[in-house]
Amino acid sequence: MSTYASVREELETLIRARYPVIYAVTWEEDRLDTILSSIASKRSKKYWVWSVSRGLLPFGTPLQSKKIDEASRDPAVALDRIVDTMDPAIYAFKDFHPFLQDPLIIRKIRELAQFLKGTYSTLILSSPFSRIPPELEKDVAVVEFGLPDAEELRNLLERTIQEVLRNPAVRVNISEAERERIVQACLGLTLGEAENVFAKTLIQRGSLGEEHLDIILHEKEQIIRKSGLLDYYHSTEGFDDVGGLDLLKDWLKKRQLAFTEKARQYGLPAPKGVLLLGVQGCGKSLTAKAVASLWKVPLLRLDMSRIFSSLVGSSEQNLREALRVAESVAPAILWVDELEKAFAGSQSSAMSDAGTTARVLGLFLTWLQEKKRPVFVIATANSIEQLPPELLRKGRLDEIFFVDLPSAKERMEIFAIHLRKRGRDPSKFDLELLSQKSQGFSGAEIEEAVVSALYNAFSEQRDITTEDIVKALSETLPLSVTMKEQIEAFRQWAESRARPASGEETEPLPAQPVRRLEI
Repeated sequence: MSTYASVREELETLIRARYPVIYAVTWEEDRLDTILSSIASKRSKKYWVWSVSRGLLPFGTPLQSKKIDEASRDPAVALDRIVDTMDPAIYAFKDFHPFLQDPLIIRKIRELAQFLKGTYSTLILSSPFSRIPPELEKDVAVVEFGLPDAEELRNLLERTIQEVLRNPAVRVNISEAERERIVQACLGLTLGEAENVFAKTLIQRGSLGEEHLDIILHEKEQIIRKSGLLDYYHSTEGFDDVGGLDLLKDWLKKRQLAFTEKARQYGLPAPKGVLLLGVQGCGKSLTAKAVASLWKVPLLRLDMSRIFSSLVGSSEQNLREALRVAESVAPAILWVDELEKAFAGSQSSAMSDAGTTARVLGLFLTWLQEKKRPVFVIATANSIEQLPPELLRKGRLDEIFFVDLPSAKERMEIFAIHLRKRGRDPSKFDLELLSQKSQGFSGAEIEEAVVSALYNAFSEQRDITTEDIVKALSETLPLSVTMKEQIEAFRQWAESRARPASGEETEPLPAQPVRRLEI
């Protein structure tokens, strides 16, 4: 994906080198027109624009004039007009991809490419999609427009602010740091989308400032919804909702400003991501949601079940499209939950699914290694047996953290969080006793015990007590008992292969099931 300046330079170079046909991949026709009209003016060429609705007309013909060249609305006729015109010119044919399925049009473009090599004219085919038929691959040069870079968005924001300042009824109070946050949040939007966001903010709020980042994120949500391959999560959880995991939270907090221009100038690369391995229900998914709130970036969940398709080649294409969408709204967090289930069996994929899983895994690993856009990946896994060893290689992700069962202190913290979340004062409960009685419980199991106790108390028309929670704990068989051997093996594996997510000392697993207590 290229910036405005590099695209302009590339297009001008290709035109000067007399490349006959150029395929421009872009959603933003205004940006394309701006660049091509500037190049045409500089090179003393005419600039013509074709569309199926208006035909072939000189650039700048106003829409309100309702001028239409009826004959040249036919793309075959329009292409013949280029041969009949001797003056040096640039011809932009917009949204041309549907016509590239017609053998007659393909043949005409191939013949036109040979003809234009001896002239000073250039044919530009533009489309939001790269769909070049095999017959034209050797005759066409492809230029892919990137989304606006930070500098273009800064200029747009500055122009918007200057226009807004003319209206005394609208407030604009933005520091340089806040402007940078707005610009970073707008990365991934087209200039038109960013302009709409600024206008929407001014209409809804009557002001423009960093506190309005939610409107920008909402605009990105619309882009994600249209793809159908990713889920957008409205994260309401913060780090205060995550009990324990102090080392992991500290690591993530230090990277809060990692996507800013200030970090780039300091020499910091954008962080790639983390792999969270550990026991089920211990806060891995909750951490992903909390990071999105802390960093104020979109949280996208990649559901691999939507990626895999029965059609040959469709699974790889689905993954490419999902990753493209994620990059288009960057900076963002891409959350891949239960990664081991998505790529289980990749080693024997050739025999089980004709190699589809292995190819999808390879594509995902290559993207992790080579991605240029600031998409931070949070991958979670509950098992190491099915996890492809290639994912554990350094360089694809920044760190591997092991999320263990919560310690006694962390369990007190988790009880306090869930009681407070449900409108209860934690100081009125014996948190030390609850922590003692919940040894070996995961965070999810602690939450379930609190909810169960609330149901019991509600059925008796009274408020919840410590004894209610202790009783609910006694009726629960924790995962640390039913999967004791697997968890111990996980701990041994992680001891020398992963960083601990918590600085608390590891507790031994319960020796036997927790006995039912009579209250």
